[in-house]
Amino acid sequence: MPKIAFREALRQAMDEEMQRDENVLLMGEEVAQYNGAYKVSRGLWDKYGDKRVIDTPITEEGFTGIGIGAAMAGLRPIVEWMTFNFSIQALDQIINNAAKMRYMSGGQFSLPIVFRGPNGPAEWLSCQHSQAIASIYAHVPGLKVVSPCTPYDAKGLLKTAIRDDNPVIFMEAELLYGLEGEVPEDEYLIGFGEADIKRSGEDLTIISFGKVVHMALKAAKALEQDDIDAEVIDLRSIKPLDEDTIVKSVSKTGRCIVVDESWPFASVGSHVAWLVGNRCFDMLDAPVELVSSEDIPMPYEHTLELAAQPTQDKIFSAVEKVLYLN
Repeated sequence: MPKIAFREALRQAMDEEMQRDENVLLMGEEVAQYNGAYKVSRGLWDKYGDKRVIDTPITEEGFTGIGIGAAMAGLRPIVEWMTFNFSIQALDQIINNAAKMRYMSGGQFSLPIVFRGPNGPAEWLSCQHSQAIASIYAHVPGLKVVSPCTPYDAKGLLKTAIRDDNPVIFMEAELLYGLEGEVPEDEYLIGFGEADIKRSGEDLTIISFGKVVHMALKAAKALEQDDIDAEVIDLRSIKPLDEDTIVKSVSKTGRCIVVDESWPFASVGSHVAWLVGNRCFDMLDAPVELVSSEDIPMPYEHTLELAAQPTQDKIFSAVEKVLYLN
């Protein structure tokens, strides 16, 4: 099976869907001749031309609204934001138009549109360009939200997103674009609402999504030295959420840690922690622990920047709490 980079998996997904359906188009800042800020759209403008790979002005609210209108007219736009930090400029279009148009029209309009780009902290980007904001979109009825962490998941989920008749928020990670992994040459799709157990274990469950899944896996590997067997669940799809996989795992292990690189208050992580407490109360042997970023704007100074985010040491501290090791 070929090994390709995360960005190539995304490019393949878009390329295959654009070949399959002439209504699929890509629009965003520098996605055409420049091949995208992170080179995810490399070669697509050469292949599909100006009418299907469209460079936009630096006006997120404007081109997001154009994309929504195009979806209402029957096209299937993929709107690339250079970063989800810039999507904040387009919140009115997303929340009040994309998310609500099917509801407000009594089902007369569908909204087959994908909003994609990097989300979450990278490095040396400071507080305005380094934010994990999945919870903002997961909070809104009418939006589907997914966040893959491997090239395999990225390709399968993006193809599903492009074929969906509802607006999909597709959150990538800047630091994962170069990550390589095996991706089949044959076509496949990954359904929404299907979490993936990235590592099986018996002693505790670690639940996460996006980039920090890899940190959870490294922590689980390190815990083997202390004979602690951790199960790692990658949510992949935040909304819809695979509650059954979560409940089944925690019912088996009796202990749960949620890792989310967002702020702790009203986050996806805090919701999942509540869900586990609510549905697994009788099976829990310890309170659920949440490992998140600190409740502060992201510092620019690199040592502080790293300290503000989830770390393996913070996961180890949570493990000690749920296993009553100190």
